[in-house]
Amino acid sequence: MKIDTSGSVDSSYFLPEAKKNKGKMSWVPWLLTVLLLGGIGFAVYRQLVIVPAQQARQKVLTVPVERRSLPIIVSANGTVKPERSINVSPKESGVLKELLVKEGDTVKKGQVLAKMDDSDLQGQLLQAQGQLAQAQANLQKAIAGNRPQDIAQAQAALDEAKANLQKAIAGNRPQDIAQAQARLKSAQAILTKAEDNFRRNQQLYRSGAISLQALNQARADRDSAQAAVNEAQQALALQKAGSRPEDIEQLRAVVRQKQQALALLKAGTRQEDIAAAKAQVIAARGALQTIQTKINDTVIRAPFDGVVTQKYADPGAFVTPTTSGSSVSSATSSSILSLASTNQVVANLAETNIPKIPLGQKVIIKADAFPGKTFEGKVSQIAAQATVEQNVTSFQVKISIVSDPQKLLRSGMNVEADFQVGQLHNAMVVPTAAVVRRQRGIAGVFVAGPDNKPVFTPIETGATVNNFTEVKSGLMGKERVLLSFPPGLRPQSTPRGVFPGMGGGGRRSGTL
Repeated sequence: MKIDTSGSVDSSYFLPEAKKNKGKMSWVPWLLTVLLLGGIGFAVYRQLVIVPAQQARQKVLTVPVERRSLPIIVSANGTVKPERSINVSPKESGVLKELLVKEGDTVKKGQVLAKMDDSDLQGQLLQAQGQLAQAQANLQKAIAGNRPQDIAQAQAALDEAKANLQKAIAGNRPQDIAQAQARLKSAQAILTKAEDNFRRNQQLYRSGAISLQALNQARADRDSAQAAVNEAQQALALQKAGSRPEDIEQLRAVVRQKQQALALLKAGTRQEDIAAAKAQVIAARGALQTIQTKINDTVIRAPFDGVVTQKYADPGAFVTPTTSGSSVSSATSSSILSLASTNQVVANLAETNIPKIPLGQKVIIKADAFPGKTFEGKVSQIAAQATVEQNVTSFQVKISIVSDPQKLLRSGMNVEADFQVGQLHNAMVVPTAAVVRRQRGIAGVFVAGPDNKPVFTPIETGATVNNFTEVKSGLMGKERVLLSFPPGLRPQSTPRGVFPGMGGGGRRSGTL
């Protein structure tokens, strides 16, 4: 017996009706939940992945080539420094007597800053004044010449010398000879008497009537009388012989000497003596001025307008002369104070930019300490000698600060100096970000081609100013250059380096 199985029979037909309904209700919610979650996931995926990708494929940022007039600015980093900075000290070592300023004070040129002890110099000043007065008196005496009384006294001395000469030439008078003869005869008489007395005493001595002492006394009297006779004879001989030639010549010399002295007195002071007296006055005046200068130097004055930046000594301290610009500790410790003048900006510029910057060039100064605030300055000095650091040649440029009434710029601050050296008039420019460099150093931009596909176009670049680069050739001026590319369509390019006319290195914005 065969069983027919061609027709299928639902087994649920044989189940009760409640069980059939329960089976249908159990799997439907699960199916709905799966469908709901799948739909939500697809929607999220579409919004986060598919839609942005489609938008990115369709969005391509381009900008047109345009013409602009742009200022050409050279920028350089600089530092605020004082124009002059010195250590104030005395010219000679000494004790600081008085200090009249403190740190932070603003002083004017010539203002008294301190005073040194000058007690020793005051004594030297009195001595120098006395020497000058003496020299001046000698000069006045030399100019006035000799007094009449001096001349008369010299004339009298000459007359006396002449009289003595005439007396010597004339010889002795007869009366003088006779007087000498009389003195000789008197001496001879005394001698005769003394001889007779001696002979008698000699006989008395032999007879024992007198002592030997009496005899010797008589002998001494005789010898004395004999000497007086000899002296009188010589005097008579001299009277008769007259003056010696030597005595006459000596008296004549005395006369000549007196004559010369009188002539000098009558002639007055020589011009040489007056000149010598004047020289002594000048020397004395110079010595006085030297002492006075030293006294004046004890008053320490400000050599220029400035600010007292630091104090090194107090009254009573011993200070010494030092090099004004020295910063060595041993030098500053013996100084009185440090003085700094008006601030300036010192910057280093590349040698290629120096020809573009003249003296008096206006400069805009920006300080990191004051964002958004600018100060005005002008070029005051360009170094004559270049400096080379790490194979980079630059020149130091000093900029005087013109507008800073509040004195905000302080020494040591870092600033940026902008020099406007020219103007680009009606130049064709593109955004600097659009310029790329291909292999072999070819610079160019990508322009939008057919279907917005990027096409590389070589260009010759000029200056870069404020994020724009000058295009000297390569574009017509109606193109649109690409700043962004669809994913997968960005062409490969080498990193952009230094473009012609850029000068290389440093800050790119606003720099030639």
